[in-house]
Parts: sequence; structure tokens; C-alpha cells
Amino acid sequence: MKEKLVNDTTEAFQAFFHSDPENIFLAPGRINIIGEHVDYSDGFVLPAAIDKYICFAVKKVEDSETCTFFAKDFDDSFSFNINQKQNPVSQIWVNYLLGVFNAVQESGKKTGGLQIAFSSTIPMGSGLSSSAALECGFAFILNQIFDLNLSRKDLALIGQKSEHTFVGVQCGIMDQFASVFGKEHQVIMLDCHSLEHQYFEANLEGYSLVLFDSCVKHTHLTSGYNNRRKDVDQGKRILWETFPEIEKFRDFSFSMLDAVRSEIGETSYKRCRYLLKEIKRVEKAAKALSEGDVEYLGKLLTETHSGLSTEFEVSCGELDFLVEKTVKENGVLGARIMGGGFGGCSINLIKDENVNEVIEKISAAYKAGFGIEMKVYRVKISDGIKEYKRNEFVI
Repeated sequence: MKEKLVNDTTEAFQAFFHSDPENIFLAPGRINIIGEHVDYSDGFVLPAAIDKYICFAVKKVEDSETCTFFAKDFDDSFSFNINQKQNPVSQIWVNYLLGVFNAVQESGKKTGGLQIAFSSTIPMGSGLSSSAALECGFAFILNQIFDLNLSRKDLALIGQKSEHTFVGVQCGIMDQFASVFGKEHQVIMLDCHSLEHQYFEANLEGYSLVLFDSCVKHTHLTSGYNNRRKDVDQGKRILWETFPEIEKFRDFSFSMLDAVRSEIGETSYKRCRYLLKEIKRVEKAAKALSEGDVEYLGKLLTETHSGLSTEFEVSCGELDFLVEKTVKENGVLGARIMGGGFGGCSINLIKDENVNEVIEKISAAYKAGFGIEMKVYRVKISDGIKEYKRNEFVI
């Protein structure tokens, strides 16, 4: 599949630009094993890059002031002058890229002309962070082609800044970090406060991570996401006013939260309570993964879904249905909604021998319940963004 994506993107470049690309880059999507919505609350998350990619075919254009993109999957293109100040445009996909260029421009780094065609096997709107792959892939390309001397941490932060400033989603750093720092067969335990991180082996032999795509994305994703942040910020503000000695949100105790419950209101209380519980679940999950305690990991996943559905309230009827039905099937250790919420995918931990049967049963039940053909993605944990040459990665 990787080779087909590379070939298709190369052919798209040749057809659009009437020449051959000089470089090929692959930027992966990501899953988050556990730790949803805590990346903007000083918490820990446990993401991993996966074997779904955006492929970029790239050519440096000497003595040019123009950068041109061709988005194969949209059959759409866009060009801009690299010496001019960039502003958001009406084409949504373009803003992820312009935001990156703007951040690089503001840092004082100099670039040149480029031709880029790209295509993707990361399903859009499914919570697999195609946006982070797009942002960080372009940042990686600029860094590599023009020797900008940016660190991997810089690239992740540039991707995040692009989403904040040009797209308007106040996302945390997890998605970008996973796309840049991913390692094959390993998950990243990331401290979203300090950006310190460590890798844990993903000991999942005999089990598979399978994503069930609900094929729905409710329109209030962005507004709902930003509203949840406001709810949390209100709780944080009052917590810190009451307990100023606490440095990080994750260090507040449940008794402290209970002490300000009436002041912050029931909604903010529920949001903050979920986050404090989820941060502790991440630490337990990393330990379970590294020790191969797959059953306990599954239990933690299902606990997270319950919290996201009832306390953080970012699930929806379709995802609740999928999780509720899936966890009752033989060989399923756990399941939960994954991503920002209001649609997208569930992530399911299933014994290899039961995967096909579970897929068949849940697909039929979902079609009967909602009239929707569920999509299924079997994913493997992969490396982060790299250049691709002659059927092998080069750093």
C-alpha cells in the first residue's frame, strides 16, 4: 500500500508539473492509545504513528518566488509568493500549509520555490490526524530542502501554531508530536507540559488495534472542541485561585476539585474530573503495554470511553453504539472513541483470532442500526515523518 501511494503521488506530480519530483516524503497519521483531550491540560498522552500516510512528491525550483501545491485527492491546486506575507484563504486544506509557511517566515528562516504534489491514505475526518501529518510533513520538507536547522520539536510546534493561527482550532501538541517523533512498534508517553517523552514497547503480540470508522462527523466538532476548552479553563482558573501552590493541572487532587465544585459549576467540574482521571489512566496504560498486560489495557480503554461519553460529553450516538456492541463480542478486550469527538473512529483492542468475526458482526449491526457502511482500518505502529527513497526510508 505504501508503494502504491508513492507511485500514485509521483504520477500526479508528473501529470500536473510535467516533470519528475526530486524527493518523496511520507508523513504518518496517528492513533492515541489513551489520553484523550488531556494534551492541552498538562497531562500525559500515549500516541503512536501509524502506517497510514500523506505522501509528498517534491521538487525544488531554483530562482523561483513561487510555491505550488497540487492536492491529488481534491483535484485542486494553490500557488503563493514566498516573499509575501501569508493570510488564510477560502480553501481550507491550503490554510494548514500556509500557516506552516507563515510560522517559518516569522522565525526569519529563508526558503525558495517549490513544487509539491500530495496524496493520502489517512482517512480525513476520522480522528487519525491527517491535518497534523499535512502540517508537519510540509514543515519537515522545508527544513530538509532548505537546511533550516529546525529540531523535530520545532517542527511539531510549527504544525501546532499553524492550526491555532490559520485554521482556528486550539489543538494541543499530541498529534503533531506523534507524526514527527513516531517509532515503529513503540508508543510515546508524552508529557504535554514539558514535552519530555519516553518510548514504550507496544507488546501486543496476538492482538490487533482495529479502528471502526463511524463515517459520521458532526458539524459541531470545532465549536464543541473549543467549548470544552473553555469549560476546562474556567475550572482551572478557579482551582489555581484557590490552590495557587499547585504548579501543574495534573497535580490537583480530586478533593481539591470537590472543594471548588459549587464555584466552578457542574459542567466544568465534570470536565476537569474526567481529565484528572484520564491522566492517571495514561500512566497505568503505559505500564500495562510495556509489561504485555493487554487485558488491563483493554479495561482502561473502555473506562476512557465511559468518561468521554458521560463526563466530557464528546461522544455521539453512533460511537456509543459501536463501543457498546463491540465490547460484548468474544475476543474484545476494550474499545473507546478516539480523537476530538462527535464522530470519527473507535479504537478496538481485539484478539487476532477474533478480528474477522468481530468486524463482520459489528458492521452488520451498525448498518442495521444507522444505515451506514462502517469502514475498518487495521493499523500498525510505524515510524514518524521520513524521506522515502528506492523503497526504503532514509532519515
